[in-house]
Amino acid sequence: MTDRPQDQTIARMVCYAGRVQGVGFRATAAALARGYPVTGWVKNLADGRVQLLAEGPEKAVRAFLEEVRSRFRGNISDEHVEARLPSGRPTYFQVVR
Repeated sequence: MTDRPQDQTIARMVCYAGRVQGVGFRATAAALARGYPVTGWVKNLADGRVQLLAEGPEKAVRAFLEEVRSRFRGNISDEHVEARLPSGRPTYFQVVR
């Protein structure tokens, strides 16, 4: 039996629904990301949702996503999280259009 290391690199794609556009969600998520060793992006979707990709050590990605969730708990009505294979392509966290 093997234990998964806590610093294993993971990737999570998250779609947030609710009142998540026009409230500083993307800029705040990018600012929060600077406090964690995560890379990725956040963008608005045409249907009013916000999509976010975060890659990094498992513990950091989970903590970052929890902070985003906590910061916008009054705005998020639904959250869909998908595990993805880390690509290693993002070199920092950014707002994309």
